Amino acid sequence: MELRQLEYFVAVAEEANFTRAAARVHISQSGVSAQVRQLERELGADLIDRSTRTASLTDAGAAALAPARAALAAAASVRQAVDEVNELMRGRLVVAMVTACTVTPLFDALASFNRAHPGVEITLTEDSSDRMVEQVRAGLVDLALVGCAGAPPDDLESLSIVSEGLVALVPAGHPLAARRTASLAAVLAHPLVCLPPGTGIRTVLDRACAARGLRPAVALQATAPDAVIDLARRGLGVAIVSESMPSPDEDGLVGVRISGVDIPAVLALVWGRTVTPALRELVRHCETAFGVAGAA
Repeated sequence: MELRQLEYFVAVAEEANFTRAAARVHISQSGVSAQVRQLERELGADLIDRSTRTASLTDAGAAALAPARAALAAAASVRQAVDEVNELMRGRLVVAMVTACTVTPLFDALASFNRAHPGVEITLTEDSSDRMVEQVRAGLVDLALVGCAGAPPDDLESLSIVSEGLVALVPAGHPLAARRTASLAAVLAHPLVCLPPGTGIRTVLDRACAARGLRPAVALQATAPDAVIDLARRGLGVAIVSESMPSPDEDGLVGVRISGVDIPAVLALVWGRTVTPALRELVRHCETAFGVAGAA
């Protein structure tokens, strides 16, 4: 008894016609008929009633159908298991991250994954968050670390890393420097230095302004958070960043929390609904590196 004989038998049973069954399994009708006949000889019973134009099951055929389907499903599971191992050993992943943003835990995850699975090729790219989300949706990127306003896209799988408010960074002598917290309107009274549209933090700022009928005066924008902070240090505007962005050595800058911004800035990993073994394993390494769990 061969798997192909079971496959042809199931096709005839489900199609109730040898011609349609042959088209389904992509061989000639005579080939299907010969293989089913061989199966019947091996089992010692007719499985298909050929006395009418419709190929119907005999009692023996009806009894054999479910086990035949189970055998084919088991064979498919064996193939899938082997394919998954092969893909994990020899796969390829495209990972994307926010432009010019050093995220050490992501690099740690990539390094630990590479040590565990050196046969998987990893490509790392940079882009804006909105473009990366579209690339994940289009299947061009497997995993992306993006900034979002409020929450990651609900049509993608995600793992939120950080959710926090906005901060204005100003030099020590700036009028806002004496405050621990300032309203959005008070911050917008000064020229701003921001990340460009399409980034999570800029989207949070723009949505908060729109909700209050305010228009920010963006003096300068830069794609790298470090550049935004450095421009503020030089007095070229108030830097708008998230709470965790300023590092302890930002000499001469004061962080002022912006009140009245209800939408948090979220940093999240996002990936598509179709998860390969290699991607599943990389997500697991990311959970460990970032110290978070519970992927959506």
